[in-house]
Amino acid sequence: MKNAKFIFSITLFLSVFLIIVSCGKQKAAWKGTIEEIDGVTVVKNPKEPMYGEEVFVLEEELSIGDVEGPEEYMFSRIRSLAVEDEERIYVLDSKEAHVKVFDRQGKYIRTIGRKGQGPGELQSPLSVYITGQNELVVEDMTRQLAFFSLEGEFKRNQLTAKTGAMAIDLDSEGNIVATVIVREQENPRYELQKFDPELNYLHSLGSYPLPSATPGSYNPFRPAMQSVLNCNDQVVIGYPEKYEIKIYDKSGTMIRKIMKEYDPVEITEEEIKERTEGMPPDMKLSIPKYHTAYRWIITDDEGRMFVRTYERAVDGDDYYHDIFDEEGKYIAKIPLGFFPRLWKKNKLYTVEADEEGYQQVKRYKVTWKI
Repeated sequence: MKNAKFIFSITLFLSVFLIIVSCGKQKAAWKGTIEEIDGVTVVKNPKEPMYGEEVFVLEEELSIGDVEGPEEYMFSRIRSLAVEDEERIYVLDSKEAHVKVFDRQGKYIRTIGRKGQGPGELQSPLSVYITGQNELVVEDMTRQLAFFSLEGEFKRNQLTAKTGAMAIDLDSEGNIVATVIVREQENPRYELQKFDPELNYLHSLGSYPLPSATPGSYNPFRPAMQSVLNCNDQVVIGYPEKYEIKIYDKSGTMIRKIMKEYDPVEITEEEIKERTEGMPPDMKLSIPKYHTAYRWIITDDEGRMFVRTYERAVDGDDYYHDIFDEEGKYIAKIPLGFFPRLWKKNKLYTVEADEEGYQQVKRYKVTWKI
């Protein structure tokens, strides 16, 4: 009899345990709405995400950069990163005007480019990309693009000055998305435009006013348009005057609008001091009470969006990043104390500096819990 009661108790315990585990793994309820308005999918998110902060685990698995040691592993000023399908890492050093290449284990392979004005040389490089045609492209402040093979062979330069393009991005077909200054008297503005690989204009994707368009005062906290390409070559655009993000397909048609309720974050006196330091004392400033809705957007290769906000974690050092899934649903918010540069194959690549300002490239393995 006692054995029967014992077996019954164990069976009951296991049943309850399995129910609890099963419920714990069920997808959390999303409290937003999705509707179709004039052919655009509009996603409205509440303030709170579907899940808590523990949505993934980061495990550091690689660090590149030595304070002392071989010169190949030392950096002066890292400006941009790119990672190709074989997980080789391309690190753009803007001060040294070259790109260092490392294999997936962090072993130095080669250096591409050097400072100068000749073919294959760089002056003030801004960013580095890997195209769908397996070319390495370096954007230079001199308004030109330098194309190399992934093995480092210089192929060609392409001038972008005639279009006024800056802060570019390249899709898998070699098309270029770039910010262009439009100096119309009635509406001076920054405009996001798309060009084909030969820099022929295709279409416009959005705009925001030039600072000079608001005469009489200067706002050092003014919103700035954010744009990035997602894994489907769609253009993700946000103008953080409000919490709204728009997604455009390859033809330039808006297909999705993502919105989120949020509590605005007040601008502190310390932040005002930092932003206005060195400005002429007679400059008239227009300081808003609150920060913009968010700071910037990046995406991963599975369609997620990571939106860096101005909300600080309790310790005051980390900033919260809102995470949206491929549908635009607000799934989580996480505090991060570093700047995420790139998410690829469930790996997070960052550039981090020690107390003395020395930079290292780090890679983290990302294990999702949802």
